[in-house]
Amino acid sequence: MSARDLRELREILGDCHRCPLGDTRITLVFGTGDANARVLFVGEAPGRNEDLNGEPFVGAAGRLLDELLVSIGLSRSDIYIANVLKCRPPKNRDPKRPEIESCTPFLHEQIRIIDPTVVVTLGNFATRLLLDTKVGITDLHGAPVVIDGRTVLPVFHPAATIYDRTKRDDLFADFATLGTLLTGGRT
Repeated sequence: MSARDLRELREILGDCHRCPLGDTRITLVFGTGDANARVLFVGEAPGRNEDLNGEPFVGAAGRLLDELLVSIGLSRSDIYIANVLKCRPPKNRDPKRPEIESCTPFLHEQIRIIDPTVVVTLGNFATRLLLDTKVGITDLHGAPVVIDGRTVLPVFHPAATIYDRTKRDDLFADFATLGTLLTGGRT
């Protein structure tokens, strides 16, 4: 698959039913933001609020993401946000392998089209997929990895820090690392 731009890629995706999630979702959540962003954030999957609104990170985790962006001088208009899965798993359960495999080509195409300098993986699923590893986010967060000339920065998912406040300082520190990467500094 090779699309000219995000609009064409969204048209190719269509009313996707490549996996069973297409039958249980309300809204397909493709992604949103600046199509020429230097930073692409990749989350796990849409949650309830995202499924209702058709936009990623609109709930409590989205508000924390906005706060994190402000802490390094960015806003949503400066970035692009996508997810590994484009449809909400029932009851927000973890993504299943066939679902990930169905959506992965679209995520990779989003990355190719946007061509960001940095891809920030939010949580385990995005990190494991894009780094092709079984190592968990707790061991990988905050450590940039260069893959094919692009920096991938694993960080905790904002939702994880809402439920486990001990990770909050780490998440802000990881965003400080992102700020340094974007200003050309070394981490």
